[in-house]
Amino acid sequence: MNGYGGSILRVNLTEGKITRLPTPADVIRDYIGGRGFGAYFLYHEVPAHADPLGPENKLIISTGPLSGLMIPGAGKCDFSTKSPLTGGYAGSSLGGLFTAEMKYAGIDSIILEGISPKPVYLFIDDRKAELRDASEYWGKGSITVERMFKEQLGEEFQVAVIGPGGENLVSYASINHDYGREAGRGGVGAVMGSKRLKAIVLHGTQSVQVADLAGYRQAGMALFKACKDSDGLKPWQDYGTTIVTSWCDEVGALPTRNFSAGSFEGGPTLYGPVMREQIVITDKGCFGCPSPCGKYSRMKRYGSTVEGPEYETIGMLGSNLGIADIQDVAQANLLCDELGIDTISAGSAIGWAMECFEKGILTLEDTGGLELRFGNVPAVFELLQAIAKRQGLGALLSQGVKAAAKQVGKGSERFAIHVKGMEQSAYATHNATAMLLAYMTCDVGAHHNRSWAITYDLQVGRELVVPEKVARIIWLQDFRPMFDVFGTCRLQWVELGIDRELYVPALAAVTGVQRSWEELEKVGARIWNLNRMFWIRENEGFGREWDLPAPRFYEEAPKTGVTAGQITRLEDVHKLLDMYYEQRGWSSNGIPTPATLEKLGLAELAQTL
Repeated sequence: MNGYGGSILRVNLTEGKITRLPTPADVIRDYIGGRGFGAYFLYHEVPAHADPLGPENKLIISTGPLSGLMIPGAGKCDFSTKSPLTGGYAGSSLGGLFTAEMKYAGIDSIILEGISPKPVYLFIDDRKAELRDASEYWGKGSITVERMFKEQLGEEFQVAVIGPGGENLVSYASINHDYGREAGRGGVGAVMGSKRLKAIVLHGTQSVQVADLAGYRQAGMALFKACKDSDGLKPWQDYGTTIVTSWCDEVGALPTRNFSAGSFEGGPTLYGPVMREQIVITDKGCFGCPSPCGKYSRMKRYGSTVEGPEYETIGMLGSNLGIADIQDVAQANLLCDELGIDTISAGSAIGWAMECFEKGILTLEDTGGLELRFGNVPAVFELLQAIAKRQGLGALLSQGVKAAAKQVGKGSERFAIHVKGMEQSAYATHNATAMLLAYMTCDVGAHHNRSWAITYDLQVGRELVVPEKVARIIWLQDFRPMFDVFGTCRLQWVELGIDRELYVPALAAVTGVQRSWEELEKVGARIWNLNRMFWIRENEGFGREWDLPAPRFYEEAPKTGVTAGQITRLEDVHKLLDMYYEQRGWSSNGIPTPATLEKLGLAELAQTL
């Protein structure tokens, strides 16, 4: 099987049984790898209406055909599960070195099922795989435990681990790797914690067979050369994702005080050059990366170091909370990493709580005496600990903003910033209709990485509500996630602007199968529709109402910044959805039609409608 490890590792935690099975050829043909494998196994193996934290739910970790090879950014794997945060599909990618070692151990997917009677970790060394007692690691932080494993087993072992947030089933708990890389969104860490699996520790030495070695070398060199020759390489290496902080602030997309505005008066102190000058020690990249976006930072005030913060964290734990000091944001980042909770959802939950407090909906009695006002850094640190431990107000916030607002009521639902229960990542969308639609229709909820369209809004007119914008979103949704399918990073294409056609000969040389981007985008559409059908199956009454954005973006115009006075009217929100559903081949309620499913090779799913 050219380009593949060749096996599925199935781990039954209830029985303590591990089996290796060949990777099915038809799944490779129709779904290729990575996120495609995850979507397929999730839909076909998890029974309808399974408890996300129960034994029937599964956590699926998958590599792609380019994972672990000399292709730029070939260090990505995908985590798929039923989300405890949203009740729908969750898919989160992880960078670093984990996926390469997984591939070298001959594994395409790890399928975790059942619940262990005691805390364990999964140990993999080439063909050897076993569950080991994790009692000495349980209760400890993610970074702490990774260091322990490295000291005990050696640096060559790669570790994916949960922190207290995952152990305590925080709905947006993350899985951490390489001291600062996370599969962060949708609560994949809570699912791992529910199975009492503390960590996966693995090492592999096997080679990956490719179909055309000379062609693979040529295609890989062409991709690396394109990265090297890119004008965007130097600024991207210097600043990574923080390069967009100043841009977002200038165009009104930087989340400020729970997305009440898109420009922050303290923004300049959070920009990439300031961070580089004040706290960055060195750069860090994932496996095979020629353009390292990671930054190791030292916070002298706290006597600590962290990988990060990246833009999303700066936005959600910085400006969104009214915090203007990069050291404070970086320290909050470190706390989230050690505790094992998603920085985006945590920042959104705390931002919602701060607004509730300032509006009098939450009182000092509710907050345990915390003056929960925007900009209160010690309160943020205390709340992050409380969320991970699910104590006091933290227990409420650990559920996510949708559930928290439903419990509190009193109008707080209006400023719970989410779609389908997923907290919106760090782009304010008051008057950016393409990006708003991307959030509304994203297959995991309000996450940016499936279809990052905020720059397109600025190119063509941010307020426009036209079919061309909708077509752009659908194209991005079908195309962009294919990098998750390949097992590669998308940022070389996004930020360095390398030609996507360069990936076609690379994929063909590795796998021996020639696929055009037209064919690949059809696979992307198949996965997208399969995930939509998962939402429909798991949530009674699922439809248009689930795709609506937070009311803030169509009811409350910002009072400050370049988008002051601007919103997207609810009427236009529905026009966007109408056009999107029509172009997708879905009903007016957002349900894929039988004809659409049949066209994509999903005809059997039509019987479930």
